[in-house]
Amino acid sequence: MKKLDKEEKELLESFENDEWKSIKDFENRKVEYVKYAKYTAAKNKRINIRLSERDLASLKAKSLEEGMPYQTLVASIIHRYVSGKFKEA
Repeated sequence: MKKLDKEEKELLESFENDEWKSIKDFENRKVEYVKYAKYTAAKNKRINIRLSERDLASLKAKSLEEGMPYQTLVASIIHRYVSGKFKEA
């Protein structure tokens, strides 16, 4: 069995401590993010961006809440912003 890395251990521990919460209206959110993923799957260009470690950690945590890879989340945020559909909570 493969050993867990630090991040995987932290995720497992947080899950075992009941720190994860269900997403409200999961099916509709899933449909929405599948659509975002479809739009981002047709990648033409790669970009590099520098983020603080804190922002990246927060982004990864948020992506876990949303149930998607963090790069997909970033792409969906950018897509919503440039298409005028981005709304702050």
